[in-house]
Amino acid sequence: MTVASLARAAYREALGPLLVAAVGGLFAGLVLTGMEADLERTRGLLVLVPALLATRGNVFGAFAARIASGLHQGLVGPKLRVDDERLQAATAAASSNNLLASGFAAVLTVLAMLALGQGVAPLWELLAIALIAAFLSGLALAAVVIGVMFLGFRRGIDPDTLVGPLVTTTGDVIGIAFLLLAVRIVVGGV
Repeated sequence: MTVASLARAAYREALGPLLVAAVGGLFAGLVLTGMEADLERTRGLLVLVPALLATRGNVFGAFAARIASGLHQGLVGPKLRVDDERLQAATAAASSNNLLASGFAAVLTVLAMLALGQGVAPLWELLAIALIAAFLSGLALAAVVIGVMFLGFRRGIDPDTLVGPLVTTTGDVIGIAFLLLAVRIVVGGV
């Protein structure tokens, strides 16, 4: 194989996930634009949004990378098994980290806004929104990441190629959608 043929193969493999990432990012932005009234109503939520999205990306990016490494090394079999202890442990760790980091981000948001003399929603409100959104999006992201990683691996696609675009796009789309749902649950419909 030549360098040129390897480069072409890598681009062909990555082009689909990157296009999906671009479209998904635009969709997440549209949903966020539709949350304008919620963002105005819940002071501090706009400050919290990037932290929550970054949390999903970081936590589930590491989760997906762990699965990819397990698949490459043969520590995780190519067929999804619900009783796989390594997969269960990785999923539990990602879910716990997601909840803890989201709660921490909500507390820091309130503290930072108070320190800056800005009006902010009550701590319980932002904390509830962050934790509900983290829990729901974490369930969905874990299922999507596991499903796509295993499916891609079985079809001969390098899971490492899927990690970046998959996690960022899915995390943004699912994260914003469940954030909107959490706001509507905690604060009520607008």
